[in-house]
Amino acid sequence: MALTKLWRRVVLQERDVVHPSGEPILEVSRVSMHYDGVVALEDVSFTVETGERIAIVGPNGAGKSTLLKIIAGVLPPTAGSVRIYGRGPLGHLCIAYIPQRNQVEWNFPLTVADVVMMGRVGKLGLLRQPSPRDWEVVRRALAQTGIADLADRPIRALSGGQQQRMFIARALAQEAELLLMDEPFTGLDLPAQEGILELLEGLRRQGVTVLVTTHDLDQAAAHFDRVLLLNRRPIAFGAPEEVFTPEALRAAYGGHLRLVQIRGELVVVGDTCCEGG
Repeated sequence: MALTKLWRRVVLQERDVVHPSGEPILEVSRVSMHYDGVVALEDVSFTVETGERIAIVGPNGAGKSTLLKIIAGVLPPTAGSVRIYGRGPLGHLCIAYIPQRNQVEWNFPLTVADVVMMGRVGKLGLLRQPSPRDWEVVRRALAQTGIADLADRPIRALSGGQQQRMFIARALAQEAELLLMDEPFTGLDLPAQEGILELLEGLRRQGVTVLVTTHDLDQAAAHFDRVLLLNRRPIAFGAPEEVFTPEALRAAYGGHLRLVQIRGELVVVGDTCCEGG
């Protein structure tokens, strides 16, 4: 998704939806998605409570990216429904969607501060100029994500880790309550990945709910409260130790993974390539 599409989506969401008390932040109910007769998702249901960190894992083509786009309101499902605090996703300023980095046009002539200010557009309205308070919110978001010194840098000059930090800063400026991140760790070295995980831990303390798609099963098990194991249909959903069983992993990945017992512990050997869309 290009930055122009991200801008358009934010602009369209000028009015926030009231959040009734007592509702879970996210309910996905029997969601299916078909493209020209091809099944991308089938009968996916799960509920997420405020502040949770959820990893969505599965093989290439499992529908992980499609699921995030449906939750964000970017794609309408063929069947089923998504509820954010009991209402459909459209109009919720609380949702921040971060696409895969290869879906962004990085040559677009924007600075880091420009992109982070996009998080304020839904609250500003289409024609209003940012106020000093809006710029202060942007400065705080840049500082919290450790990229205040990059505010005036063109986005094309950022490293992969800096790109992800910029998008998290945009979500903070948006005052997002639900953060959807599609493959945020792909292509990042280990220090950059650890830096993003530290930022996500800080968001937890602020009550932000996070859903992340990833191919790294060890990372999902170590850093996330619950895991959705997906291969078009949900295979398992729950705590990592409940989801990552030999039976569930074989059902999801088939021959793409080998499960090896080493000193009594199950070790996953093998990997899948990143999902394309």
